[in-house]
Amino acid sequence: QVQLVESGGGSVQAGGSLRLSCAGSGYGSNRYSMGWFRQAPGNEREGVACIDDNGSTGYADSGQGRLTISQDNAKNTLYLQIDNLKPEDTAMYYCALTTEYAYNCPLKDRAYNYWGQGTQVTVSS
Repeated sequence: QVQLVESGGGSVQAGGSLRLSCAGSGYGSNRYSMGWFRQAPGNEREGVACIDDNGSTGYADSGQGRLTISQDNAKNTLYLQIDNLKPEDTAMYYCALTTEYAYNCPLKDRAYNYWGQGTQVTVSS
């Protein structure tokens, strides 16, 4: 059974940085893509970054230059580095995994079939 557990969120001031982590288990050697999504109160969930089975990455325009997605396969851990945080980055951040798209990772949440519980990021001005 696939399990994803996020950590690393918190309250920071604008301009600061955070590194979110997502510890995964249960997906074995299957080919897959993983992504980071966020949802602010009153907003739809949006994809911000993804990485496919080849290590190719994709980013939403809103995070270009400030977000870096990476993974440590030996530790089965996915990361999201967020630099120069802005108040509009405030949201619950989720990691997700899809076994349906191993390459050209999508940023659409409906493409992902496993989700973590989320970690809250709050940015104050």
